[in-house]
Amino acid sequence: MSYRDVRNLTEMLRALGYPRLVSMENFHAPNFALVAELLLWMVRRYEPQSDIPSDVETEQDRVFFIKAVAQFMATKAHIKLNTKKLYQADGYAVRELLKVTSVLYSAMNTGGMEHTDIIEEDSSKFKFDLGSKIADLKATRQLASEITSKGANLYDLLGKEVELRESRTEAIARPLEINKAEKMMKVAINCVLEEVQKTKDMLSNVALDEANLEAKIEKRKLELERSQKRLQTLQSVRPAFMDEYEKIEEQLQKQYTTYLEKFHNLTYLEQLLDDQHRTEQEMFEEAANMLRLMQNRLKEEEQRLLRSGSNDDSDVEIQEDESSDSESEDRQLGKQHAALQTVMPGRARIVGTMQGGDTEEDDDSGDSEIGLDDDEDDEEDVEDDSMEISPSKSSHRAKKPEPLEESDNDF
Repeated sequence: MSYRDVRNLTEMLRALGYPRLVSMENFHAPNFALVAELLLWMVRRYEPQSDIPSDVETEQDRVFFIKAVAQFMATKAHIKLNTKKLYQADGYAVRELLKVTSVLYSAMNTGGMEHTDIIEEDSSKFKFDLGSKIADLKATRQLASEITSKGANLYDLLGKEVELRESRTEAIARPLEINKAEKMMKVAINCVLEEVQKTKDMLSNVALDEANLEAKIEKRKLELERSQKRLQTLQSVRPAFMDEYEKIEEQLQKQYTTYLEKFHNLTYLEQLLDDQHRTEQEMFEEAANMLRLMQNRLKEEEQRLLRSGSNDDSDVEIQEDESSDSESEDRQLGKQHAALQTVMPGRARIVGTMQGGDTEEDDDSGDSEIGLDDDEDDEEDVEDDSMEISPSKSSHRAKKPEPLEESDNDF
């Protein structure tokens, strides 16, 4: 397929008066419907009364249609078409269609030129109406198609004349033999009789087959009647276990209803249990958060108290450096007593429980109660506290342990 072939086909179809507009894009993909329509239109242009079937729905119909068109073109127009390419209905079918359209187009051009010449000569003489000549036009088309068909047959027969001439001369020159002719006639008669006997045998076989089929049909009808009667008897008889089956079915229905009720209750209780667990978990989380906040507050208070104690110690050291030795000892004793009193409540909070918010009055009351119980225990506690505080003191305070012991004894 080439671009020139498709272009020539579309132009020729437009010039021949094809009712539809054929595009050059129609043959890029297989389009059997368009090819069949074009072939049928071309055949009708050659012979309007042609009886080529136009049904191309099934594969067998399409094959028969292509063969009929090819045979028609070969006999009437002496155009040999490739049926395989036509059946493809793509670009390769364009060349086969051009073989027919080119003949029609050339005939139209020659006839058109002659007709235009005649019209130019006679246009000044008279004018006539073509509507009254439609019947004559159909008759002329039919005669033209018959002439072409007869001419094609005559051409084929004349082509065989060279071979037939010798056989004809031999047959004419040969003398007529009655015995041989009689034998040939007998042979022909015997052949005809054999064919007649075969047809009779086939008819008798058909009759036998028909009888056998009728007997089988009757047998099947009887079997069908028996089976229908048996079915009716089975439907009318009630089974023995049907009552028990119905009772069990009722019990099963009741059990199913109770099962559904229990299942609904169980799912409801499980949902309530899940909600209870969820609320308890939320309460536990809230309590844990509160405890964590309280612990953080207690730690902040302890750190604040420790920082205040360390600030007091640094002030005491600065004052001891500036004062004299005698005044420093007295002041040191007073400061140590104050430091012990400030550190003791902080230590009690560190050791104590999660109940925060203890004040200094509670610690002092605890210390007073301990003092009332036993004075010796108080002295031992004070000495232990002084030993714990001493590492956090500066080196200057570590060099003077004796005044610390005297302050404890004084206390």
